[in-house]
Amino acid sequence: MARYFNGKEVELLAPAGTFEIFKTVIDANCDAVYFGGPSLNMRMMRKGYNLSYEEVREAVLLAHERGKRAYITVNNLMNEEDLEEAKRYFAFLNEIGPDAIIAQDLAVFPLIQEMNYTNIPVHSSVMMNVHNLEMIEAVKALGVSRIVASREMDLKTAEVLQAKSGMEFEYFVHGDMCTVHGANCLYSSMLFGNSSNRGRCMKPCRWDYRVKKDGYLYPTEYPLAAKDMYMYESIPELIKSGITSFKIEGRMRDTEFLLMIVNSYGDAIDRYIADPLGYNREAGADTLHKHRKRDFTTAYAFGKPGLDFINRRYEGTGKFYSTGKVFSTPTAERETKEERVLQVKESLHHAKRERPDTSIPQITVHVNTVEQARAALEEGAGVIYLTGDVFQPDRPFGREDIEALTADKGDAEIVLGMPRMMNELQMEQYHQFLSASKEFNHYGLDGLLATNIGAMHKFQSLGLPLIADFSLNIYNHMAASFYQDHFGISRINPSLELQLHDLTKLLRHPEISLEIIVHGSPIVMYLEHDLYANAAEFEPIAEEDNRFVDNRHLVLLTDKGENPVYRDAAGRNHLALAKELCYMPILKELYEAGVHHFRIEGKTYTTEQLRSLVRLYRQASLNLDACGRLYQSMAPVYAGFTLGSLQFGHSLKLELTEAHDIRIRDGAGR
Repeated sequence: MARYFNGKEVELLAPAGTFEIFKTVIDANCDAVYFGGPSLNMRMMRKGYNLSYEEVREAVLLAHERGKRAYITVNNLMNEEDLEEAKRYFAFLNEIGPDAIIAQDLAVFPLIQEMNYTNIPVHSSVMMNVHNLEMIEAVKALGVSRIVASREMDLKTAEVLQAKSGMEFEYFVHGDMCTVHGANCLYSSMLFGNSSNRGRCMKPCRWDYRVKKDGYLYPTEYPLAAKDMYMYESIPELIKSGITSFKIEGRMRDTEFLLMIVNSYGDAIDRYIADPLGYNREAGADTLHKHRKRDFTTAYAFGKPGLDFINRRYEGTGKFYSTGKVFSTPTAERETKEERVLQVKESLHHAKRERPDTSIPQITVHVNTVEQARAALEEGAGVIYLTGDVFQPDRPFGREDIEALTADKGDAEIVLGMPRMMNELQMEQYHQFLSASKEFNHYGLDGLLATNIGAMHKFQSLGLPLIADFSLNIYNHMAASFYQDHFGISRINPSLELQLHDLTKLLRHPEISLEIIVHGSPIVMYLEHDLYANAAEFEPIAEEDNRFVDNRHLVLLTDKGENPVYRDAAGRNHLALAKELCYMPILKELYEAGVHHFRIEGKTYTTEQLRSLVRLYRQASLNLDACGRLYQSMAPVYAGFTLGSLQFGHSLKLELTEAHDIRIRDGAGR
C-alpha cells in the first residue's frame, strides 16, 4: 500500500503495543506499523506489552502479505548486557527482514557491521535527536535511510533540510509529547534509577511544580507537562514540507483508541489526495477532540508554542493510561550515604588496572565566564571547557575572550564547547569562527568539546582534538569505541545515567579514555520550552526567596526540594540537580580504574566557590589517599551531596559472586 501526492510518497505510520493490537491496526487505514520486541526498546514500563520473538516474526509476515511495512523499535540506550542480547536479536531480525529498525544507540552500527547483517535497514530514532543538516549527513554516512525528526524541528526547517539532504523524514503528528529535547532528560535516572533513555521514564516532568523567581511564587500547576501533538488539520503543510512518514505515538494505547486515530488520519490524507482544492481540514476533527486524553498542540511545527504548549487538564498529571494511577510523585534526590560509598568503592575495585598509571590525574572544569576560567587556571586546573551554552546574564565567549585566556593558560588546555543542540545558524557561526581560526593557530585553542554528532562530522577535519561531552549519552564500550574510531574522539565523558555496575563494566575496557564528572549540579533537563515565561505572564501568589540560588534564577519547587533552571544566551532552559554530585570519596578508586580526568561542572558556582572547589580537587589529585579527609571538610553549596546514578545498580562484586555460584551449581568451575 502506498499513497502519493505530486509524486511524493505519504506514509501513515501507526503504533502497536501488543500482537493482538498489531493484528487489528495492520488492517486499519495505515501504510506501516511500528512496534517493539521483548527488549531493547523505549516502552518497557507496561506489563504484557511488546511482542515476543515469534510474534515479531509473524507481524512482519502479516504486514508484508498486505503490502505494508513493519518497523521495529530497537531504540533505547544499551548497557553491556544489552549488547549480548542485541547480537542475538539482530541475527533474528536479519533473518526475518523488517522494513527497518528504529535506533538510538550508535552501538547499533558496529553490531550490524560486525556481523555483516545486510537485511536490517536503520532509521534514526527521535531519541537520536537529529536536528541539523550535519547530523543528517553524519547518520546518512553511517547507513541511516530515514530520520525521525527532533520534536523541536519546525516544518520550514524540515522542508529545507529534506531538500538539501534528500533524506526521508518521519515526523510525529499525533500523541504524547515531551518538553525536553530527545535523549536530554536524565532526571528520572537521577531520582529513581529508571532511565527515560532506556524505556523506563517515571515522568517527573508531569509533577505539580510551583515556579519561583525574583522572590515571588507563581501558580503554575504542571509547567513541564506538554499537551498531545495534533497535526490533523495541518496535513497539507506536512506534505508540502517533504515529510514522508506521518507518525502516530501510542504504543501504550488500547485498540479502540488507536483505530479511531489511525482511521481518522488515514481518511483525511485520502480526502486531501483525492481533492486538494475542496479539502476540508476540520471534517472529522470533532471525533479526535471528543476522545482526546489531553488538550492538543501543534508543538514546534509552526514555531515556538510558548506556554500554549503546556497541558492543564485531563492527564496532565502523568497518569498511566491503563490504570489511572500516577507514574510517580515528587521525590527527593538521594543523599550520599557512607554505606553506598563503600559499595561503590568495592565495585570500582573490580575494574582496577593491573598496571596503574603513575601520572597525576587532571582536573577539568566547565566554566560559564572568563573570571571562572581564570580562577580555575590559577588553582591548577589542567583543562578549561568554555561552555557553548552560556547561562544568562553572562554573554557567549568571543574571540577576544578566547585569545586572552589562551595567552595566559600556561601548561593548561583551553577547549571550546558547543551548544548541546545546534541549529543551522549556530552551526554556521561555529564553522565561520573555527575555519577562520586556522590562520591564527586556532586562537590558541587545544580542542573542541563536541555535544552532537553533527558537530563532530563538521569539525573533525580541522585538526583540533575532539572530546565527547556527556550529552552524547555514551552508555557502552561499543558506542564509545565507535565514536573514537569513526569521529576521532580523543576522550569521552560517558552518560551520566550509568549505574554502578554499568560504569564499572565500561571502566574494564582500557582502550577507552574516559573522563568523569566528579562534582557539580549537571543539567538533567535541556529544554527549548521557556519556563521563564511563567514569571512573565502569570501574577504571583506569594513572596518567597530561593533557598540555594540567586532569586534571578527560576526554580521549580515541590515539597521535596527545588531545582534551579538556568536560561542560556539563546533562550534555552537548563534544569539542574537540586543537590551536587560529589565523587571526592571515590576519586582514588576511579583513578585506579583508569580515569585520569576529573571534571567539575562549574558553571553555576560563583567565581570564589569554584576557586575553592578546584583548589580542593587539585589537592586530592596530588594525594589521592587524602580524599576521605578532604571530603569530611566539604560543605555543600546547594541542597546536599549525591552520587547521582551511582546511587543505583548493584556492585560488580555481587554480580561476580552470583555468576560464580551459578557455575558451581551447574557443576562448572570444579
